[in-house]
Amino acid sequence: MHAWPPSSDGGGIGSTRGLRRQTGGIGRPAGFTLPCAPKRSSCPLQQLALLTNSQGRSHSATTEFMNSVLIYSGGLDSTVLLYHLRAAGHTVHALSVNYGQRHSCELMHAAEICKAIDVPHQTADLSAIQPLLAGSSLTSPEIDVAEGHYTEESMKSTVVPNRNMILLAIAAGHALSIGAEQIAYAAHSGDHAIYPDCRNEFADAMAEAIRLCDWSTVELSRPFVDWTKADIVRRGAELSLPFAKTWSCYQGGDLHCGRCGTCIERREAFDLAGVTDPTCYAANAPSVSDLRANDWRL
Repeated sequence: MHAWPPSSDGGGIGSTRGLRRQTGGIGRPAGFTLPCAPKRSSCPLQQLALLTNSQGRSHSATTEFMNSVLIYSGGLDSTVLLYHLRAAGHTVHALSVNYGQRHSCELMHAAEICKAIDVPHQTADLSAIQPLLAGSSLTSPEIDVAEGHYTEESMKSTVVPNRNMILLAIAAGHALSIGAEQIAYAAHSGDHAIYPDCRNEFADAMAEAIRLCDWSTVELSRPFVDWTKADIVRRGAELSLPFAKTWSCYQGGDLHCGRCGTCIERREAFDLAGVTDPTCYAANAPSVSDLRANDWRL
């Protein structure tokens, strides 16, 4: 396990068109000399430098004491990002959104986690727009949640139309109203294939739109953009994350179903990361050994 001094952890920067593609990772190796990052006079933040660790994860040093609005679902990825930003010295304002999602129980988990670590948390109630976002299994009760691995074609049914643009627009308004320097969300490399609004091109365009929407500068940060889900689990373990308190399952039942796309991805990530999964799954969930033997397909 690597040391994580706040001064060398958390949100880095450096990408095209103003998008902060930070990839917070592990501490810098002994004897490593931090190179100077090029100056960007238009940026109100201190310059950042990109490091790479022995596991291949990239890591960016960042200025401490930054105000960040985090789009926070209470799920595994965004909870790791919450702890990751706090470890870097950020003041985090967690923002959840109720858009009428089937698994709205995630909002309760988000509130409980934030309360336990004394992080300000607000929930924007947009549940009235649920009928406007129909056609997804997450917003249309009559559509069954697909089971299996995220790489399967059926997983497209979990795409909520334009969800990330809506969430980012709300977060941008909140960030501007409180004077935050950045908006952070936990899109990672595994999201790109299935979710159009997690693609780099989409985030670049949103970063530019956020830059143009106000006189103040708010940057868009995706620290995990080049990380795998397993990398995120490893980082969570390094931060002693309460994994059992996070919620991933799209079914929104009393227990994780262990069969939907996000449950399979969660289980695979823990297994690949070599971290014990404390999640309670439903009785009919397949075993990890069976999933592994079947290449993580049902």
